[in-house]
Amino acid sequence: MSQPKPKKIVLAYSGGLDTSVILPWLKQRYPGVKLVAFAAELGQGDELKGIIRKAKASGADEVVVKDLRREFAEKYCFPMLRAHAVYENDYLLGTSVARPLIARHQVLVAKQTNADAVSHGATGKGNDQVRFEITYMALAPKLKIISPWKDPQFLADGLDSREGAVDYAAQYNIPVDQSKKKIYSRDRNLWHISHEGAEIEDPATEPKDSCLVTTVTVNKAPAKAQYVKVEFKAGKPVAVNGRKLPGHELVAKLNALGGKHAVGVTVLTENRLVGMKSRGVYETPGGTILYEAHKALQHLCLERDTYHQAQQLALRYAEIVYNGQWFHPLREALQAFFDEVNQVITGTVRIKLHKGRALAVGAESPTSLHDADLASFAMGDYDVTAARGFIDIYGLPMKVRGLKQKTKV
Repeated sequence: MSQPKPKKIVLAYSGGLDTSVILPWLKQRYPGVKLVAFAAELGQGDELKGIIRKAKASGADEVVVKDLRREFAEKYCFPMLRAHAVYENDYLLGTSVARPLIARHQVLVAKQTNADAVSHGATGKGNDQVRFEITYMALAPKLKIISPWKDPQFLADGLDSREGAVDYAAQYNIPVDQSKKKIYSRDRNLWHISHEGAEIEDPATEPKDSCLVTTVTVNKAPAKAQYVKVEFKAGKPVAVNGRKLPGHELVAKLNALGGKHAVGVTVLTENRLVGMKSRGVYETPGGTILYEAHKALQHLCLERDTYHQAQQLALRYAEIVYNGQWFHPLREALQAFFDEVNQVITGTVRIKLHKGRALAVGAESPTSLHDADLASFAMGDYDVTAARGFIDIYGLPMKVRGLKQKTKV
């Protein structure tokens, strides 16, 4: 039995190619349906300029725009930073951590406008479809989910590729910035910019420098290094160069500094949740600086076993965020662990920015566990004879194996 047709749909609307063509397509697919275009301001630069006019020109009956930059930085990016979560060694999860926030507010808009359905522009091959839809399911399980890219009619209408979407936009006079020559798929927010498509898809091809938006190439970065100080309190970044800033302004400040010095560019062929590998270029200048600074304070302030356990759990946390499970109870439980661990992550870190590198060159903390006297080569009050017994006990299993099983040399 087919589901009843939606009466009112809230679409996660970016103003990009995919969602621009989806608005009029939904009108055709569900005659009489009302459409609400919801746009989240997450630090896209000038991408939201004229968004209300554009959405209405593309078929929206209502348009809702929310400025979520501070919430994004302080309630999503910074908790993730406290976990020091990195996916597959390189990806700082900029798109992954943003989707649940967008979906949450999309659900709130659906409730406020009495909509009975939500929709998104993610393809049937990507991770974002999962991130959006499982968030809807967690927060508003009774809402209908409309996923055009998984609708056979959408594909039958020629919308089976970005090139097809460009043709569709031209056919229906939908205003879009993309063309068949300018076909990169980008996701931009305060934390990062991702780039996919065109030559980036081929792992054997070097991405063109022209794909970069906020970060210069290394050869164009200044020859002279620049230093920046980042201050943390209980794992939360609170100041840059001594100036206290709200989270979104702090990240924006570091983006400008890092981008100037070519910091935070990653080319990664990653494992998507849906099973295939995909290649992307990521720009995360401010996030890269923050991760380097946070790591320096972890080294300085965390007890050994706690730090090593945190490193292991960070891998799982990163996987959870990548998979869109922000509202999963396991993520929330792990967050409680990381928030507790970060109570001692307080202090100031000096970062050197130079030719694509952000390097922590100095760190100070009132909770530092570093003891200069104990760590020096001078023996002082350290009882060196205690080390002998420790080594005897610690190495006993290996000694017994060597005696009994003749360990090979």
